[in-house]
Amino acid sequence: MADSTITKNALASALKHLMKEQGFEKISVSEICEECGMNRKSFYYHFRDKYDLVNWIFYMDFLGKLQLASYTNGWEALRDLCNKFYDERDFYLEALKIEGQNSFHDYVIETIRPLVAFFTEDIFEGGPEKDFFYEFFADAFLHSILRWLEGSMQMTPDEFVTNLKETLRCIALKSLE
Repeated sequence: MADSTITKNALASALKHLMKEQGFEKISVSEICEECGMNRKSFYYHFRDKYDLVNWIFYMDFLGKLQLASYTNGWEALRDLCNKFYDERDFYLEALKIEGQNSFHDYVIETIRPLVAFFTEDIFEGGPEKDFFYEFFADAFLHSILRWLEGSMQMTPDEFVTNLKETLRCIALKSLE
């Protein structure tokens, strides 16, 4: 593993550990560096800010490993995303609450929008409104994921995705009536 990756992983581990103890907004770059025994210069060599670090963690945890060509449909990719969020729900729940410029929420929306397009393209064929549908469902999925991670819906990732799929199927069927 390259030194750069080792450093980035150490910073990521430090941030994840700190986020179990306190909210993201209260964590400073200095605290992250202190947690892993590095200086601020090392941090800023690799990341613009702590928001960039959160996005990098998601990229390395999920996006960098995502092989869309290996999926037969977008539901499988969404299931993998939900499994990742569920396995590390303390970190991702806190990360999804980050608001404002460079928020993780916005980064995930950017990321899942193509997934939404991938698994709804057969439902929303062409037309100018398809972009609206993709945005709407990306927001709806992410909001549902957040509520699910918060514990308001007690179900496994598989059950959660199955319910999302069934909900979307029912909406599509009703729209044909």
